[in-house]
Amino acid sequence: MASIAKPTLEVPPSMPKVANPAPLGLAAFGVTTVVLSCINAGVLPKEAIPAVVPLAFAVGGLAQLITGALEFKNGNTFGTVAFTAYGTFWCWYSLLIWTVGAGWLKPPAAVGVGATLLMWGVFSGYMWICTFKANKGVFLTFLLLWITFFLLAAADFGWTRGKTLGGVMGLATGLAALYVSFAEMVNGTFSKEVLPLGKPIIS
Repeated sequence: MASIAKPTLEVPPSMPKVANPAPLGLAAFGVTTVVLSCINAGVLPKEAIPAVVPLAFAVGGLAQLITGALEFKNGNTFGTVAFTAYGTFWCWYSLLIWTVGAGWLKPPAAVGVGATLLMWGVFSGYMWICTFKANKGVFLTFLLLWITFFLLAAADFGWTRGKTLGGVMGLATGLAALYVSFAEMVNGTFSKEVLPLGKPIIS
């Protein structure tokens, strides 16, 4: 009697490896923040602002918006909110400077800009609270970021030293973001911890 062959079970195809988009967004944020902060801190002259406008739109804005969309696809709520929000911030900043410089809009009152930066400081503050569950590199970046926004807001409200101090703090923020970007790329490339990022404060 012929034996009955057992049906073979199909092995489900393995899912393709998904890339980590965060280093792109962190690099875009870091580069743009460092360049603008150099102007605020007095390292670069105000005449360098026209170089920041396209950088802020294309790199700080569009690159982070793309990163936010990719983080959404990966199911990362924090990454989606952070990169999309700060991408829109840089788009706002670049369009504001461009339209004012072109004469399409009157320069806004300093208190208006200060109020806007203050609210970005509030937003960055509660985003920072979420980083208690992230690595210490991300934690430090957001800690420095909300302090930067508050200092820059204080400058627009009349505290003259706030802009310079905000520029210095912004430099530290941008460099911290670049370090996290580099560390995540290097660690992912070599599949081991080459550069430390620090364990979360709350595990």
